[in-house]
Amino acid sequence: MRILGIDPGLATIGYALVDKETNHFEVLEYGVIKTSADKDDIERLEIIHRNIEALIKEFEPEQMAVEELFFNKNVKTAIAVGQARGVILLAGSQAGLKVAEYTPLQIKQAVVGYGRADKMQVQQMVKSLLNLSEIPRPDDAADALAISICHGHVYSAHSGWEERL
Repeated sequence: MRILGIDPGLATIGYALVDKETNHFEVLEYGVIKTSADKDDIERLEIIHRNIEALIKEFEPEQMAVEELFFNKNVKTAIAVGQARGVILLAGSQAGLKVAEYTPLQIKQAVVGYGRADKMQVQQMVKSLLNLSEIPRPDDAADALAISICHGHVYSAHSGWEERL
């Protein structure tokens, strides 16, 4: 199963492409999509959508996993990230991918086994589970890898997950 994991944002979007077979993960690609603050929000959303479409076209994932928006005290930031999530989810849906969404708590639980794990614990487990020589950078890409791992674990544990989405 090929998974596209996405850590959404407006300025920086983390992405990861991971293959999972049985209990083994193989990293194909990870990185970030950046949009410039000197562009208006509509242009930034278009850039995000085009880049997600390009990743889907190049790597042909079967499934997409996206982090859910958690409450943010800055309403303007929360709205911008919500809009970015919308174009990301749209790109996945348009490509016919099965799309799953996970809270930060669910991701930490799946990767570390503890829902209140700190960022460094999650990054160390991502490095270990994916047999990487170092912690992946930047943080947004590491988060996207964690989202991919979470989905791989949840999908394996729950057949028929897509019927609940």
